[in-house]
Amino acid sequence: MSARSWLFVPGDSDRKLAKGAGSAADALIIDLEDSVAPANLPAARSRAAAFLAAQAGRAAPELWVRVNALESGLALPDLAAVVPAGPAGIVLPKAGSAADVVTLSNYLSALEVAAGRPEGGTKIMVVATETPAALFTLGSYAAAGPRLAGLTWGAEDLAASLGAAGNRLEGGGYEFTYQLARSLCLAGAASAGVAPIDTVFTDFRDLAGLEAEARAARRAGFVGKLAIHPDQADIINRAFTPDAAEIAHAERVIAAFAANPGAGVVGIDGKMIDMPHLKQAHRILAAGRRPA
Repeated sequence: MSARSWLFVPGDSDRKLAKGAGSAADALIIDLEDSVAPANLPAARSRAAAFLAAQAGRAAPELWVRVNALESGLALPDLAAVVPAGPAGIVLPKAGSAADVVTLSNYLSALEVAAGRPEGGTKIMVVATETPAALFTLGSYAAAGPRLAGLTWGAEDLAASLGAAGNRLEGGGYEFTYQLARSLCLAGAASAGVAPIDTVFTDFRDLAGLEAEARAARRAGFVGKLAIHPDQADIINRAFTPDAAEIAHAERVIAAFAANPGAGVVGIDGKMIDMPHLKQAHRILAAGRRPA
């Protein structure tokens, strides 16, 4: 899963869906959950399905749908409306553990077969930290199955669940509980072998703050970030794309190991470079092949 910027778009707004499709976002998340009022949900399902059908065959952006939580009773009607139109994947909010992914996978298999679509083609990304209980199960996703493509985390719903007045410190950084959720999401994704995606930056007017947070997320190991406004997509894409100096250094690391077959350690500019550096160099080159 190579998308860097993941833009939420309300599923009940034709105007915002069109604007999202014309943005720089690598992926759109058509939202049927938080941004849609309950009374508008039936219309949003129809709009989402029509939008997916109209965009069929376009290479970019990837089109995903955030459905309602499994426990809400709304997820299955959401899925029945959109899966026949062929989204790239489903974003599952308020997941409790890998068991929820298995349940969702079973729903998707039945709906894909009924719609004549290839079974297994619809991927899943989980919002994995929106309830207090979910923090204790982030190691479970290694057993979630082949549909799981990514894990992301959420600070807003978690704060509401905890009864917190806010989730950030006065300086702008996260309170410890949310730093913990972020770290556990990152580790859970790495353990499961799927993409870790950082959460939203809610102050969409603060583009400098967004850039700083996105660059910090990439340094930590995240490979992309959620967005809530089209103007955030370009900044996120740049933050998660290696620059020329990083690519040049990665190429030197790979070349040094290629010139010394069997070596576990090589020297570059007076520094010892070992296998973790080689692994990271390959990741940087892979990321650098994406369009800026």
